[in-house]
Amino acid sequence: MFPEFSFDPPGPTGEAAKSKAMSPEEKQEFEELFSRLLKPEEQDRLTRLLLLRLKERKPQLQQMLEAMSGRWTYEDHFYRYYHGSFKVYAVQGTTEKAVKLLRDLLPERKLNMVFERIIHQGTGKQFELDHNEEWDRHTRPMLEAFAHAKFMVEMAVRYADLPSPPAPLPSGWAALLYLYDLR
Repeated sequence: MFPEFSFDPPGPTGEAAKSKAMSPEEKQEFEELFSRLLKPEEQDRLTRLLLLRLKERKPQLQQMLEAMSGRWTYEDHFYRYYHGSFKVYAVQGTTEKAVKLLRDLLPERKLNMVFERIIHQGTGKQFELDHNEEWDRHTRPMLEAFAHAKFMVEMAVRYADLPSPPAPLPSGWAALLYLYDLR
């Protein structure tokens, strides 16, 4: 009357199984992700250490946030993107400085793999004339990287004065924890 029940769904077969197999790159990324998992005690220790360092480095973080929010950085780089000016490429320098500051907050941990991918795709680029033909493909990742770095710096400043790690987690604090794979 009732079909047999199992907690294990049937595995893919035939073509479905082939399409679901991980590539070597995906497998390596998967293994890297799992190698970053921490025991709760270590996660708690590093979270508290991050909060301590946010407090210690709040002046540098505020200075970076001010620079990233300024007229000649935030406003001008987005304007240069829409204007089609090669000067948008200068945003990469600010992004790299912000990422260095974020890395230095907790050098015991690698930064989140997705964040790193966004930063990699949006930095280290040199302007070439043929980039004008595919402007968005070459320049939009730079602004995306800048925006993600700015967000993380802003969250670091916003939550630097917490007396202790909060519960429940505000979204910005949780995102900052994800930056260091502490969530």
